[in-house]
Order: sequence, then structure tokens, then C-alpha cells
Amino acid sequence: MTQSDKAFTGAIPQLYDRLLVPMIFAPYAQDLAERVKELAPHDVLETAAGTGAVTAALAAGMPEATRLTVTDLNEPMLAQAKTRLGERRGIAWQQADALALPFPDASFDVVVCQFGAMFFPDRVEGYSEARRMLRPSGHFVFNVWDCIEENEFTDTVCQAMRRVFPANPPEFLKRTPHGYHDAAQIRSDLSKAGFTDIAIETVAHRSRANSAEDVAIALCQGTPMRGEIEARGAPGLEAATHAAAEALRSRFGNGPIEGRIQALVISAAG
Repeated sequence: MTQSDKAFTGAIPQLYDRLLVPMIFAPYAQDLAERVKELAPHDVLETAAGTGAVTAALAAGMPEATRLTVTDLNEPMLAQAKTRLGERRGIAWQQADALALPFPDASFDVVVCQFGAMFFPDRVEGYSEARRMLRPSGHFVFNVWDCIEENEFTDTVCQAMRRVFPANPPEFLKRTPHGYHDAAQIRSDLSKAGFTDIAIETVAHRSRANSAEDVAIALCQGTPMRGEIEARGAPGLEAATHAAAEALRSRFGNGPIEGRIQALVISAAG
């Protein structure tokens, strides 16, 4: 992972929220929220909250007495989440690094993290910090994307980028979001952080979009791959986005499209 992989700035938060959240994040956000609700927590900490997909699902489904603290490393992403959700009772917002959380030990019943662990520069440290947050019998619930080949829209766009930039293709999507999917490695990292009760489940959904163009814009312009494309110069961001859309239409057809998405959902305690 490079430093630019964490650059969710400029127009990215708005495009991410408008296109990527309903396309790929919403079903997994609902899945995580339901798992958290089953644990009946009083205090929940969300790390790497992004634009608030899980936050919204939790706010809609948790009892009013539940307190939710929402954090993200990137202030622009957190600002977008606050814009989307507004001021809601029971939600506290704070910019924070998941590897150095500004809260006392044993402050929460559940720590939840949607598609954030892949961005941790030191995953064992990140998991240790999550464990530090937990009260006895607390749970760390999170998910990571499966390999890129099991996520059809993303795989198609990455293949298109290799054709557009054959000498130096932008590999952000494969390198980081889809670069941490080995269940044995995840289990080992959690064990090193002190977790003993670990469950890992593969969960598949269908990703839907109104058009191939929406998917191409979402992935080429609404993620840090945008910076990679722009840094390569010609043929430029618009041409790369157009090539991605053409590849998606060729594989999935015109009009509304859908494809497979797959992730690993992990629960850890102890």
C-alpha cells in the first residue's frame, strides 16, 4: 500500500458516497449492522467509517439508548458522513486513526469496521488497538473484500486499466481494497493481537448499478485510483473512464447492470 492509497480527498468523497455506497457498500453495511445489533451493545465504536454507510444502518436499527462513536482517519470522508446523516442523537463524530484511538481502555462493547482493515499500515497494531477498546466479552466485527476475481465490476475495470496503461497500469483496487483476503493470514493477525475466538465467513451479494458509466465513474474517479490515473497523464482520466465503461458494457450489457461481489466477514473476541 502506498500513501496515496489513503487519499480520499477532493471530489472523491462525494462520488464515493453517491455511487459506490449503493453499488457495493450498502449490502455489507446492513449485514454488519445486523450482526452488531444481535450483540445488544450499549456503546459502539466505528472505525474507518468512510462516508457513513454502516453508521446509517446502525442508526436506523439500534435502540435509542445505544451510543455510537464514529471515527475515520480522513476528515473529508467524515464530513461527508455528517452531511449525509446530519445531527442525530446518540452519535458522536471524531476524526481518529484506527491505529491510535483517543479513547480509554475498555470503553466499548463492540468495535465495528467496514472495509477499513485493508488500509491499516500495520494490521496487528490496528487489531490490538480494537481489542484495547473492548470491554470483557466485547466483540470486534469487520469485513474485508475477497480477491478481485470474485468482484466482477472491479475486476473488469482493472483489466481495462491494464489495456489503457499497459506499461504501468494503476493497481490501487487490486493492491489495497482487494489485497487482504487470505483467511489464514487474517486469523493469524488477529491471534497476534490477542483475539482467541475468531469466526470468518464468506458472504456474497449482487452489485447493481444504473449503467456501466456509473460503475466506471465510481471506480475510476471515486477512489484513490483517480490519483493514479491522473499521475500517468495521457490518455487522461476521462479516456480511462470511458474505456472502463466500454469494458463493463461489453461484459454486462447496456442499461442497468449487475455482477457478483464477495467479501469476508469476521467476528473476533477474547
